[in-house]
Amino acid sequence: MTNLEQMAQNAKLASYTLSSLNTLTKDSVLLAIADKLEQNKDIIMQENQRDLEEAKKMLDDGAISLSVFNRLKLDENKMRDMIQGIRDVKRLEDPVNKKLWAMGLDTGLDLYRVSCPIGVIGVIFEARPDVIPQICSLAIKSGNAVLLKGGKEAYYTNVILTKLIKDTLNEFEQFPQNAINLLFTRDDVAQMLKLDKYIDLIIPRGGNSLVQYVKENTKIPVMGHSDGICHIYIDETADLKNAAEICVDAKTQYPSACNAVETILVHESLLENYLPQLVLELEKAKVTVKGCERCREFVPHLELATKDDWSTEYGDKTVSVKAVKDIFDAIAHINVYGSGHTDCILSQDQQSIDVFMNLVDSAGVFANASTRFADGYRYGLGAEVGISTAKTHARGPVGLEGLVIYKYKLFGSGQIVAPYADGKKTFIHQRII
Repeated sequence: MTNLEQMAQNAKLASYTLSSLNTLTKDSVLLAIADKLEQNKDIIMQENQRDLEEAKKMLDDGAISLSVFNRLKLDENKMRDMIQGIRDVKRLEDPVNKKLWAMGLDTGLDLYRVSCPIGVIGVIFEARPDVIPQICSLAIKSGNAVLLKGGKEAYYTNVILTKLIKDTLNEFEQFPQNAINLLFTRDDVAQMLKLDKYIDLIIPRGGNSLVQYVKENTKIPVMGHSDGICHIYIDETADLKNAAEICVDAKTQYPSACNAVETILVHESLLENYLPQLVLELEKAKVTVKGCERCREFVPHLELATKDDWSTEYGDKTVSVKAVKDIFDAIAHINVYGSGHTDCILSQDQQSIDVFMNLVDSAGVFANASTRFADGYRYGLGAEVGISTAKTHARGPVGLEGLVIYKYKLFGSGQIVAPYADGKKTFIHQRII
């Protein structure tokens, strides 16, 4: 048995104990972790600085992109949000052992559907060290063990964060060993993907190439998203002053985020009098704007956007604009070129909003709000392990509820099946919950 296989087996054993921990224990652990990270902020920042120095060389050599470098940096705001996220998870309702549904099959024979942890979750992520506390806090509260593989760019930060968390867990007798595990190499990833005997779910957080690699090389269920190609459609009835502000925020507030807008669709009636103003506002915010041929008729200096742009996640201060005939043209474009992440309509017409909300097939569909709101912390989930664009049991920002599944518990009083199969007894099937 390899070291990694042993690690996964130990994590599996730990998951059984984790599933039985009471809420008070889990919440005490979370508060202790938040306090530990706060007390060691300077050490964390020092280790992050070591990563940034190495990453700057990689950036200069073209080995990593600017967006990856930006995601790597832990500043005071990220540290604050990271620690507060753990405390927020503590305040959330425990998702484990909730009675979701119940049916009385017969007198003294009651069936319950009860939430339970998934088990062991493998999370693969790139240059995002703040992911570790997020995932660990959610895993602890939901009773799951985790195997974490971060990007090499964040090596020192990942190590110190994991060490501080594990040191805290060791202070609690009830908490099992081997619940939190850190992996380091690409070979570890390849091996981990083969461990379907021990690992119940893989969550890749990274670019399209990472997600596709994971999906093609494992039998383990995969939950996540590949691209973040988000759209804003500006309807003919939109509040135009507000529309420009929303578009600028959705592109510039954090350009490398997966919920940043990449394509803005503009109703053709707005091209002459509004599009130049929108472009001006974006360019004032240092955004490079590409436009379709129709848009370039009204703003000639725009770089031509090609079909490839409609399926590109820029990850920086670049956005494409495209003219559409009507709301249905916009919806058709989104459903063809979008990634199912987050898409928005800016409109004052409730019927148009309803149509857009119902027909756009994405995990998040917004009206009159920045796409940057698509986030577990902002949704009140405390934190998230990632965004899911799959149509499985979890979709959108995946917080606590996305990390539990359910089991059926049947409570009887000596019943056997034969009398029901022979027709001597019948089920009453009376809903309890």
